[in-house]
Amino acid sequence: MTHEIEFDIAGHGKASIDIHRGIIAGWTGRNADAVNHHIAELQEIGVPPPSTVPLFYRVSASLFTTDEMIETVDATSSGEAEPVLVDDGTRLYLGLGSDHTDRSLETHSVALSKQICAKPVAPVLWPFDEVAGHLDEIHIRSFIRDDASAEWVPYQDGKLASIRPLGELVASSPAASGALRLNAGTAMMCGTFAVLSGGVRPSRYFRMEMVDDRLGRTINHCYEMSALPVIS
Repeated sequence: MTHEIEFDIAGHGKASIDIHRGIIAGWTGRNADAVNHHIAELQEIGVPPPSTVPLFYRVSASLFTTDEMIETVDATSSGEAEPVLVDDGTRLYLGLGSDHTDRSLETHSVALSKQICAKPVAPVLWPFDEVAGHLDEIHIRSFIRDDASAEWVPYQDGKLASIRPLGELVASSPAASGALRLNAGTAMMCGTFAVLSGGVRPSRYFRMEMVDDRLGRTINHCYEMSALPVIS
């Protein structure tokens, strides 16, 4: 299934990209202790540990969205800010997304918990070749709140230096297509950071930012979670 998303390619105008393959790379921390910490914090909410690291989960391409509101089955899901790679068949891009995940279902099946939720992505991409030389410096933060008038609470904070090199993830992914290329139409989320404090938890609003101090630019995106009633 092809899913078209319009992006703003920073400094290069608009582009509509047909996404027909979605991948979520999990357990991608460069530091083994950090990976174990994230595994442990998820085990606290009943999520079984992975069989191997990293893992590449397949999800529907139609889940990727730049909308500012997503609907979920209940209020137990939560976001995870992470870098996103998008390949349009001509060029590879770096973006920002949230691997929004159903935490109740995650205790039963991690793969299903990812497939059931929309994957919000910021509507801005950076050409990968413009950032390839300083990827480790790029900073990602996320914030949460439950009320539109409340203060944002810092939720995650990390640099890409704490994630496996993106080129390594590309090469080992099931969508690899040559050096630093994915199959055309692939969007791949590349892993997240541990929560700062308070544990993994849901929130009505999720805000994320990716900062490139070297080139002086930032990608921001915020979305709201609307919980549908559970009917039995």
